[in-house]
Amino acid sequence: TTPLPVIVMSFEPIRSKMEAGGCAPSAISAFESTFSSLVAGSTGMIPESTISPAPDLLRYSEITAASNAGLLKETVVLKLNGGLGTGMGLDKAKSLLEVKNGDTFLDLAAKQILDMRSKYGPVKFMLMNSFSTSEDTMEFLSKSYPSLVAEGGLEFVQNKVPKLDATTFEPATDPANPGNEWCPPGHGDLYAALVASGSLDSLLAAGIKYMSVSNSDNLGATMDLSLLSHFAESDAPFMMECCERTENDKKGGHLALRNSDSQLILRESAMCAPEDESAFQDIGKHRYFNTNNLWIRLDKLKETIDKFGGFIPLPMIKNKKTVDPKDDASQKVIQLETAMGAAIEVFKGATAIVVPRTRFAPVKKCDDLLLLRSDAYVITDDFRPVLNPLCGGKAPIVSLDKKKYKLVSQLEAATRGGIPSLVGCTRLAVTGEVWMSRSCVFKGAVTFNNSSDDPKLLPGRTFENTKVDMTAAPGLGPLLPTKVKTAPIEGQKPGTSGLRKKTKVFMGENYLENFVQSTFDAVKAAGTDLGVGTLLIGGDGRYFNPAAIQTIIKMAFANGVTRVWVGQDGLLSTPAVSAIIRESGPVWKKAFGAFILTASHNPGGPDEDFGIKYNCENGGPAQEFLTDAMFANTKSISSYKICKSFPAIDLSTPGATKVISKDGGLEVNVEVVSTTDAHVALLKSIFDFPAIQALLNRDDFTMVYDSMHGVNGPYARKVFCECFGLDQSAMMNSEPKDDFNGGHADPNLTYAKELVATMGLDKKGNPIDMAGKSVPSFGAAADGDGDRNMILGTQFFVTPSDSLAVIAANANKIPFFAAQGGLKSVARSMPTSGAVDLVAKDLNLSLFETPTGWKFFGNLMDSKDLFDGVDYTPLICGEESFGTGSNHIREKDGIWAVLAWLNILAAVNKPGKPLVSVSDVVNAHWKKYGRNYYVRYDFEGVDKAAATSMMAKMSEMREENTGKKVGDYTIKTADVFEYNDPVDKSVSKNQGVRFLMECGSRVIFRLSGTAGSGATVRMYIEKYEGDKTKLGLTVAEALGDLVVVGLGLCGIKGFCGTDVPTVIT
Repeated sequence: TTPLPVIVMSFEPIRSKMEAGGCAPSAISAFESTFSSLVAGSTGMIPESTISPAPDLLRYSEITAASNAGLLKETVVLKLNGGLGTGMGLDKAKSLLEVKNGDTFLDLAAKQILDMRSKYGPVKFMLMNSFSTSEDTMEFLSKSYPSLVAEGGLEFVQNKVPKLDATTFEPATDPANPGNEWCPPGHGDLYAALVASGSLDSLLAAGIKYMSVSNSDNLGATMDLSLLSHFAESDAPFMMECCERTENDKKGGHLALRNSDSQLILRESAMCAPEDESAFQDIGKHRYFNTNNLWIRLDKLKETIDKFGGFIPLPMIKNKKTVDPKDDASQKVIQLETAMGAAIEVFKGATAIVVPRTRFAPVKKCDDLLLLRSDAYVITDDFRPVLNPLCGGKAPIVSLDKKKYKLVSQLEAATRGGIPSLVGCTRLAVTGEVWMSRSCVFKGAVTFNNSSDDPKLLPGRTFENTKVDMTAAPGLGPLLPTKVKTAPIEGQKPGTSGLRKKTKVFMGENYLENFVQSTFDAVKAAGTDLGVGTLLIGGDGRYFNPAAIQTIIKMAFANGVTRVWVGQDGLLSTPAVSAIIRESGPVWKKAFGAFILTASHNPGGPDEDFGIKYNCENGGPAQEFLTDAMFANTKSISSYKICKSFPAIDLSTPGATKVISKDGGLEVNVEVVSTTDAHVALLKSIFDFPAIQALLNRDDFTMVYDSMHGVNGPYARKVFCECFGLDQSAMMNSEPKDDFNGGHADPNLTYAKELVATMGLDKKGNPIDMAGKSVPSFGAAADGDGDRNMILGTQFFVTPSDSLAVIAANANKIPFFAAQGGLKSVARSMPTSGAVDLVAKDLNLSLFETPTGWKFFGNLMDSKDLFDGVDYTPLICGEESFGTGSNHIREKDGIWAVLAWLNILAAVNKPGKPLVSVSDVVNAHWKKYGRNYYVRYDFEGVDKAAATSMMAKMSEMREENTGKKVGDYTIKTADVFEYNDPVDKSVSKNQGVRFLMECGSRVIFRLSGTAGSGATVRMYIEKYEGDKTKLGLTVAEALGDLVVVGLGLCGIKGFCGTDVPTVIT
């Protein structure tokens, strides 16, 4: 026979990995001790034969020490906050789970500390986070409890240790996701982490002597002066809080006496052999369990750590797992952990005390969460959850089906109608999937069974001492959610403009569904209750919109939404969506968010582009934290929910459709709402419609408005035909088409060809010979989703940058601004010309230069309301890419800009006087402020890799280019634009390469992020001219030499194969 190979199990590969991973020496020493137990053959088991039951312990009621609040200044309250709650389906800090009345575990812990400080004075508060929970936790506390964060020293992070191959005990590997190679070492790491972080030494140096430790999900473990005073008087180095075991606790660890030395020890369930399980669960024999509420003398801890060479030796706990917790077929591993309570055996003189059950209210599974959320528990004035007195001192025993209620998401689906009353209940047992609501009252012992595959909804009534079999009950029918298996699809990363791809990609199997489900999951995780309020859905009418809307409706109700608004015919402009979210009510119906189906100005049709974006309750695009969460979800999604039998909704006629479940217990509503009413009503409140009407009634004034077969058409007709009485002929291309009639619905000189020709211009904005044909006084165009605009006068093109500046300079002529005391702030994207800067300086307005992306403007608008910051409103903002708007909504608004111009023209034109034209207004503006000559070159559809390389090269050469002379210009600064947001304090890097000339001219390059395929390089050229004799030059005359300089600086011909732009603006 061939002898089996000998495997030498060395710690050195583990040491190398931990050192490379930045692990502290104390963590490495502690893990080496645990590893040594493993390779020595230790199973980590504590046989029943080696222990005896713990002796009678002192009880809380027997404490004789007088309460001494003066000890608090020597005390730190530490919460263990390293758990993700993965066993309950969570992927963020478990302490951020909502538990009661809208408060999370962390809310209540923070409120407990702040309440104690208000009564007794300073008491130190700390968290031991893990590498998985630190970021989420600190972000939450920074927003909700900034005073705690400002104190410093709030957190230290526990160590990480390698997962070990189950056979070789070498570090496990997962090249696809290296993060899976590490795991937390259990809360026994407390001691090593205190040392490694320097926290132990810092606390001792600050005079902190006592530490109270508990789990963040145990809200009963508040600072107790009686316990603190007893612990201090006892002079013990370590004290464990215990409770007497009940039936609910029989599977948890217990306290025991080691026979060999009569030392108190802790035996966890993982330390119990199968043959000893009955003795382990004998609550009459082993009477006490560890609450994981510990009291530690820090000076004694320091002595003990030094005694053992820098760590506390703790018994090993071995857990069998897979390296990828979501893939059972991945490498088999073991995770070595230790328990902090096990340190009771290390400290000579360690004690334990029996505390009331109110000191132990953890949430380990959904049974506990349901109980805590119910009326069986109430929150005291000092923010502790305690058993409702009406329960008679005994908590109900809750036993939910382990498969159907393992995950928080499953429990929340089953209680979407609210939490049932348990205050009169002694025992609740549920087998199968049974849904309940706040109308259900359980009394005595109640049992529910559902053996069918479909969830069954309990009727809203009282159930008392009864067993109910719901198997044959009517089901949910059209409201039955089905879970459909799926798998991640690459490339579903949304930006602030949403997710855009070719239409046929979205029409592919599960593509739309994956993204929508990932969005619902992210929105729910961010704290939005989908069952309260309304989900809004609409789009620009492009190909695939109708089918996509029906799918989203079915998925919405499967995910707990109860009310949906949809634009008539599925049509809603992007600004109208924002207006409806912000303006439509009543409050109980208010929209919590919206799906907008648009790819904006990109072409539409089966072979062109499709897009989807999510807007939040403020009416603006999803913030980056939310889009990041969506993207993360798309990379791990395994199923989506959909009500397959939900009927198709007729979107052609306004009205409400009520759909009721088969059992009559659930009801949802779909309301088809007017495409235009809400937005037009808002516009009427902003502008002086009578003055605009007088302008439009002038014999010498005519206008045309080109909606380019996008969604803006109905809004243009509503405002200008129905409100102002213009003939339909003035509304060009106003019928929405799913392919924009084969055009490119982008309102610029290149693509709005019909309008540009009508206004007497060529594609460069130069006047053309009209052969005596009359030209309208005013022209405007909109893009596919109605948020962009182009403004034209008679043979005169207004650049978006100049348009922004003119509107800002004349804002007080518009009632919305005049009624609020005038314009307060202006903001522009970095590539937009500095024309509005001159207005801001003249009018003493706050000025902001932001990256491209409307979310940055939204932050400024919401600074006061959402961030408790400076009020920058009223505010006008704009981008050179034909986007202009104000704080009336949280999106750019094309028709708003058109009406703003008409309002200004109405104000400057007087009855009986010659017409003051668009060009007159702009020329007067230039005469006052000077002119910012400006042009943008778009190179569309270039190779993305080549364009990225070009941008990287310019970035690398910024130091070399600074000070360089190019043509007649000297580069004062070459840099990469970075924005420090004054509102949310975020930092946005790599927002474009800038060449700032000594004369004030600018050359800027950006990669556009809104294309459905390929890449778009944008080059921006700007030159300021204050000489009034040079205000009438053509753009080519003014900027020709600077364009040549720009093309040379980027080298686009060499990188992308062309230096001829597809669009010039």
